[in-house]
Amino acid sequence: MKNQVLEMFDHAFGNYMLQQFLDLLGSHGKEMAFYKNGHYSVVVTTDLGPGRGYPEEVLSLTSLEEGRANLISEPRPEDTVLQSVRTRWEHAYPADELMPLTCRGRVRGQEPSRGDVDDALGRFSLTLIDSLDTLVVLNKTKEFEDAVRKVLRDVNLDNDVVVSVFETNIRVLGGLLGGHSLAIMLKEKGEYMQWYNDELLQMAKQLGYRLLPAFNTTSGLPYPRINLKFGIRKPEARTGTETDTCTACAGTLILEFAALSRFTGATIFEEYARKALDFLWEKRQRSSNLVGVTINIHTGDWVRKDSGVGAGIDSYYEYLLKAYVLLGDDSFLERFNTHYDAIMRYISQPPLLLDVHIHKPMLNARTWMDSLLAFFPGLQVLKGDIRPAIETHEMLYQVIKKHNFLPEAFTTDFRVHWAQHPLRPEFAESTYFLYKATGDPYYLEVGKTLIENLNKYARVPCGFAAMKDVRTGSHEDRMDSFFLAEMFKYLYLLFADKEDIIFDIEDYIFTTEAHLLPLWLSTTNRNISKKNTTSEYTELDDSNFDWTCPNTQILFPNDPLYAQSIREPLKNVVDKSCPRGIIRVEESFRSGAKPPLRARDFMATNPEHLEILKKMGVSLIHLKDGRVQLVQHAIQQSSVSATSFEQMTLGHMHIAVILNFNPERRFRTSAAASSIDAEDGLRFMQEMIELSSQQQKEQQLPPRAVQIISHPFFGRVVLTAGPAQFGLDLSKHKETRGFVASSKPYNGCSELTNPEAVMGKIALIQRGQCMFAEKARNIQNAGAIGGIVIDDNEGSSSDTAPLFQMAGDGKDTDDIKIPMLFLFSKEGNIILDAIREHEEVEVLLSDKARDRDPEMESEDQPSSENDSQSQSAEQMLSLSQTVDLVDQETPESPLDSHSEPSSPADTEETAGLAPSEQIPSSTESLETTSLDGECTDLDNQPKEQPETEEDSNPNVSWGKKVQPIDSILADWNEDIEAFEMMEKDEL
Repeated sequence: MKNQVLEMFDHAFGNYMLQQFLDLLGSHGKEMAFYKNGHYSVVVTTDLGPGRGYPEEVLSLTSLEEGRANLISEPRPEDTVLQSVRTRWEHAYPADELMPLTCRGRVRGQEPSRGDVDDALGRFSLTLIDSLDTLVVLNKTKEFEDAVRKVLRDVNLDNDVVVSVFETNIRVLGGLLGGHSLAIMLKEKGEYMQWYNDELLQMAKQLGYRLLPAFNTTSGLPYPRINLKFGIRKPEARTGTETDTCTACAGTLILEFAALSRFTGATIFEEYARKALDFLWEKRQRSSNLVGVTINIHTGDWVRKDSGVGAGIDSYYEYLLKAYVLLGDDSFLERFNTHYDAIMRYISQPPLLLDVHIHKPMLNARTWMDSLLAFFPGLQVLKGDIRPAIETHEMLYQVIKKHNFLPEAFTTDFRVHWAQHPLRPEFAESTYFLYKATGDPYYLEVGKTLIENLNKYARVPCGFAAMKDVRTGSHEDRMDSFFLAEMFKYLYLLFADKEDIIFDIEDYIFTTEAHLLPLWLSTTNRNISKKNTTSEYTELDDSNFDWTCPNTQILFPNDPLYAQSIREPLKNVVDKSCPRGIIRVEESFRSGAKPPLRARDFMATNPEHLEILKKMGVSLIHLKDGRVQLVQHAIQQSSVSATSFEQMTLGHMHIAVILNFNPERRFRTSAAASSIDAEDGLRFMQEMIELSSQQQKEQQLPPRAVQIISHPFFGRVVLTAGPAQFGLDLSKHKETRGFVASSKPYNGCSELTNPEAVMGKIALIQRGQCMFAEKARNIQNAGAIGGIVIDDNEGSSSDTAPLFQMAGDGKDTDDIKIPMLFLFSKEGNIILDAIREHEEVEVLLSDKARDRDPEMESEDQPSSENDSQSQSAEQMLSLSQTVDLVDQETPESPLDSHSEPSSPADTEETAGLAPSEQIPSSTESLETTSLDGECTDLDNQPKEQPETEEDSNPNVSWGKKVQPIDSILADWNEDIEAFEMMEKDEL
């Protein structure tokens, strides 16, 4: 596997280096390029005008050290294009990152802005610097020497560009220091880098001084951004007005800044980084010992008061422990242990790590986790707390096996919350450290899975592309520098033997960007002024300090059974439900008498069961939508000290558990016959919730789309529809397109009396009076090509109610071949109103919204509209903008490269996506039905909102097609108010 990792790295790094040459071709020619077998090859077709064209010339870039393009077939002297390419290559400015889909370099200012994500780019050849020490780890010493020469020759730090202090520190400053550390190691060995004279260190020192103005605040916390050329707060700097920064942004500086101080003897860097850490420590919430996500850099007030181990905080904890390892300062260890005790007390809920409020740490702040917390098991290995590390890592691995990659965020029941995956390395990092700690070959299999998934799903001709959506497999034109800096380093180390690495990796510590700093720095230039902060530490259990920074060879002997015994209970944690609750219920049953009624046996129509519920204090309430609600009130004898509320829907039952409880768990209720019966009721309700959750996981399908494509809608109106568990699967087959017709009888519960009306069309039927599958069979027998079931509950809407999916009738439904979708009353009435207004209404049933068809718009114009063709383009465009009501909803932001959340614009390229890659936005969750009128509410499911992109091709752009004014006014005047109300419902 290590050879496969090397080949993958060559593919990614080689294409990154190649793009520098490609960018020089500019508009002079069309090129096809690739990196293969160690050679950079370009096929160029030049076009110098009439009679000046040349045959294809093949260029081979064999000498990166010299940085010139050597022609296999020399051009004639008058070939000015290829001559200029040679000249421009010699003076090329390397791009920061590779864009693997378009096969070109990403240079700040030359590509559309992605917002905060671009703050990592500073026109300083980011990927090259970030990959320096990776080359040495992969035993590519000759390439490392060439790369160092290239950095020293080409990289300029005096750029008028605003960059992230955090990203520039961990990627560029860390990359330069890591490169310097291994350069002096190679020089001492005597074969390579004999010419090296601390040039990378001098460049790092120059960069350090450029970052120092960011610390000019009253608190000592740095500004989040700085201009490399002009610093902070000058008019030309375009920065310095920010007030907030994330905890990780301010607390992830000490390793690089202290290393810079100890390498150079300039103590100012370590002093500034220490001051920032001291301030964060002083501002921790004293009762919980937790820190928030975002802090005001001037006042020290917490802006975001939620706390976790993922985005915004992650590397702050990491650097406290690693600062102790690198610098030998006990205060850092004491701080880390204090925080770690709070993390394990409040945030850790094995195998989950859930954010809490710093002032109310017993209260979860959110119901989802972000992918950056995948580093934490690796940190726990360094801490020596192996069991929770194995548990969390196994949970994350199960998520990866479900989705191929770790989504940017996923819910506590392991559904996708943010679907992006920018090829993050944190899980590979933890896998490496767990293998080092346990010696369990299971983690080699995990690493093999990561490699296979990268090659199968992320590999593209010009590198590796980030995943835009792990559910659909669509790509994003992005390959972040950390992919080469970290991913390949950890994967190679996972499979490499000791003799494969030319130096002792144990003599170095990894930064958060996996750069290597030598441990001997702890004894160098130690005269740094330190603030005495050893007081006010929380008295902790001594066990919290056991085995800190352990020797894994003696702490965790190579006993694979140890880790296996911890993983075993979690092997089905994703496919089923989290086992903790189920185990707790089962144990409670085993400890007492047999429960009078099990949730799996309950039937709402069984009088005996209803009597048992009454005895247990469980009320059954019939709801207007046909469901029944189960409510259990358990009131403690004394005053209420705590309250818990949960609700769920199972089949036709809506379950609400309202609990008031005391520590003794002795209950008195006006409904329950006794305290024992009340406790039986609590167990029944808890089991019912767990049963519901498990069924939802097994049955959930994504929402579908009903798109009205006929005149005058032309695809502008998209309605969210609930799917069916039977019939044609629209996610696997082509969409169904046809005109709609109402069935008779409207409920579709018997043989249709108007088969000629629905033949070859999509039948509209009303919910109620029979099974959904029966309705589907009746309209299918009448010749319908699809069906839309409209809710019979007047006024129902996806605005206020969760959608649901239609289940079968408990029999074999393979005979149903047509697609079936469900619309609430409000959405269904839009189609019915359109039929009354326009008679012929054509819709598209699909798994996601499709592009509008401009040809269809022109073909479908009624002849009566010809008189209005003389309207001016300005008028028509204005109206088009007024009535175009498709709402592009904005999802919650995915994470940026490491710690700070970013906006959707920061993570999406907005041009050139094929329609098949466009995903509708959906805020609705689903219900599951077993009978018509009986639905399972999935309202607690993640409200996923995949981002929608518009095709930039003007030939298919929806907003460019202009319709005659008179016709549009006539068609839309009466409906405009309804459409405005409908905006939030659209996909």
